[in-house]
Amino acid sequence: MIFGKRFSEYVSFSKPILVLIAIVGIARFGLSLAGTSNAVVKWLSITVVLLIGLVYSAVRVHTTGFGSYKQLLPTLWVQSVLAEAIVAIGIVVAIGTGRDNIFSAPEYSGNADGKTWFHVFAHVMLGAIVGPLISWLVGCVLMFVTKKVVKKDEPLAAAKGA
Repeated sequence: MIFGKRFSEYVSFSKPILVLIAIVGIARFGLSLAGTSNAVVKWLSITVVLLIGLVYSAVRVHTTGFGSYKQLLPTLWVQSVLAEAIVAIGIVVAIGTGRDNIFSAPEYSGNADGKTWFHVFAHVMLGAIVGPLISWLVGCVLMFVTKKVVKKDEPLAAAKGA
């Protein structure tokens, strides 16, 4: 149990965003491996999907009655872990093949070689720990505003399924 909910409940709650992260991440990786230029592939952004997930979760955790501030953190963590796993796999593939892809290209790795284990480590540790904490702080502000605008007994029409 994490803050009174099973891990599977957080995954289920985040399912729409998790599916979107997987689609964008896999498409981004696949297009890059297929030789599509980074100038084109960069428009498929996992970061943008994570930002959408942040707003979605911060609003929906309250409006659906799923929980409050503490339930927001594991929700964002699950999303971040999936995104960082896809990126880390992309970097590991680049290390193994010796060929850059969208996840290891120097322009997305601080103008350095992105085919390093340190780069993988940074995504796994920073992306899965620091990233969700920063997102959670922003999400708490969004949830605070949501709580002031939408009272718990007056869920948004979208939360009702309307």
